[in-house]
Amino acid sequence: MRITNLNPREDIGASCWHLELEGHGLLMDAGVHPKLSGREALPRFGVIRDGVVDTIAITHCHHDHVGSLPVAIRHFPDAHVMMSELSYFIVERVLHNSVNVMKRQRDELGIADYPFYTHRELDDIAYLFQGYKYNREIEWAGQKRVPPGSQSPTLEFFDAGHALGSAGLMVRGEHETLFYTGDVCFGDQTLLKGARFEDIKADVLILETTRGAREVPAGFTRRHEAERLASEIQRVIERRGNVLIPTFALGRTQEILAQLALMIREGKLSEQPIYIGGLGRVFTEIYDLQAHRVHRNHSSLSLHEALNLVVLDRKQLDNMKLKGSRLFVVTAGMMTEHTPAHELALRLVEDEKQAIFFVGYADPDTPAGRLRAAEHGETFHFSESGGNLTRHCDLQEFDLTAHANRDELLEFVGQVSPHTVILGHGDQEARAWFAGEIAKKHPKMKVLQPGPEECVEA
Repeated sequence: MRITNLNPREDIGASCWHLELEGHGLLMDAGVHPKLSGREALPRFGVIRDGVVDTIAITHCHHDHVGSLPVAIRHFPDAHVMMSELSYFIVERVLHNSVNVMKRQRDELGIADYPFYTHRELDDIAYLFQGYKYNREIEWAGQKRVPPGSQSPTLEFFDAGHALGSAGLMVRGEHETLFYTGDVCFGDQTLLKGARFEDIKADVLILETTRGAREVPAGFTRRHEAERLASEIQRVIERRGNVLIPTFALGRTQEILAQLALMIREGKLSEQPIYIGGLGRVFTEIYDLQAHRVHRNHSSLSLHEALNLVVLDRKQLDNMKLKGSRLFVVTAGMMTEHTPAHELALRLVEDEKQAIFFVGYADPDTPAGRLRAAEHGETFHFSESGGNLTRHCDLQEFDLTAHANRDELLEFVGQVSPHTVILGHGDQEARAWFAGEIAKKHPKMKVLQPGPEECVEA
């Protein structure tokens, strides 16, 4: 078994792994790096130009896992694409939106490489996409490559509990097995229930390490965080301030909207319009429509019926006066330039009456990360277009993550009992924590941390 890391940098970036197993090749994920631009943000597909790729398997539809899928297909035109059936309902919308975003960034930021692909190219390759139910074992290798009498490798999707359609991948060969967690959440969120990774055993485990550097405080509960969020939102509204909650359009938006709906139902938050982005609205509709297919809480809760959702367009945002109390749940979670969250933040950061509440991960090198690190009254560099700002707004963080905490993942390592663990999707400090703890608890396990373009034997 040979595994190559195609992420262009040693951090949470363009998730992409190439697996060579018994003469067959599987590409697991094809993301784009959220902090890089142009071709530097793409996985290093060229490293395996002479290698085999029979199939591309996608764990979920966040851009850092799926954003370069059309480019991967261009590199490997004979490959077909597999994903969960719930991701199948989402993937084309995600990628078509990515084309629009890249066109805008080309015009606004002068990034000549954009777009990586066109709407027409997406339409032309969509027939390659195949969706499968969870817990169904599927042959993925080209049949002509399987020697007579040999067993074809298989792939199985397991519900990862991270976002709609998210999956861990179990790859079974004739002699070896591998499990790739993708992004996973073991605890229940507001809507989605935790991952169903029970009884998984594998020879090799590729493990996400996002929260490896973050210790869970004693006595922490998600319920308490949600109640704190409701209380703080109501407090800001009562003083006639605005609340901005930057989120990712898929997953975080729907989880926060569900939390707000429950707050209103329980009388903890006053009823009011909630402003969201257009893509967030699309995915919210899909969450509502597919509720009966999903392992979730509150399966009868329709977000569109429970909430007064208002799509915030750019013209409305530019003309809106922020003197009253409004609640914004808008993209992007990292406050990327020229997104609604970025533009709203520019208007809120220096006003002590306003509030910005973070409910998920923000990379330290993004506008959101720099804002989160700023102390009250501190002047900091927000972004190239936004320049320097002085933080006077109320800024708080609420741990409502969609990622497993490090202790849960460490316990999962013991459950899987692999002979080799490959660490990825985390910064150096996060991976170092896992490497040290695995060595202490499971000294016979081999721990590998392949760098960009590095191939390892497992």
